[in-house]
Amino acid sequence: MKICICSSMAFYTEFLELQQTLEVMGHTVLAPTLELEVAGDGVSVGKFVGQQGGADAFPPEHDVWKKKGSAILTHFAKIDASDAVLITNWEKKGQPNYIGANGFLEMGYAFATGKKIYILNDLPAQSPFKEEILGMQPTILHGSIEQIPL
Repeated sequence: MKICICSSMAFYTEFLELQQTLEVMGHTVLAPTLELEVAGDGVSVGKFVGQQGGADAFPPEHDVWKKKGSAILTHFAKIDASDAVLITNWEKKGQPNYIGANGFLEMGYAFATGKKIYILNDLPAQSPFKEEILGMQPTILHGSIEQIPL
């Protein structure tokens, strides 16, 4: 199966390992692209685009938001090219099974385009999106990617 991983960039190392495991299992995997903010001298400052203090770190007209929008559209194209999405939801910000706004956005896009939705771990105990997530009828894997058919 062709699977698009949807994940927070905070889990970059984890989703690369997950990608490798899925590929060994026989899946074709599309994953998010790591984008770094680059200093004026062209040297990477080692931060993820848009993650240097959140939305308030840059004014609304800053180029970082154009890059963010472009990254979203690029990832939507990966979802379009896939049979399914795999939402990774590890612990983040002290919240087990975290699904943030971007993961929810990608899940909604996948739902609207008729893609199968898999969620890696259990649903978060508390989420402002829980009812909508349940309405999209995802398959919750409870950490077991072996449930994803080839």
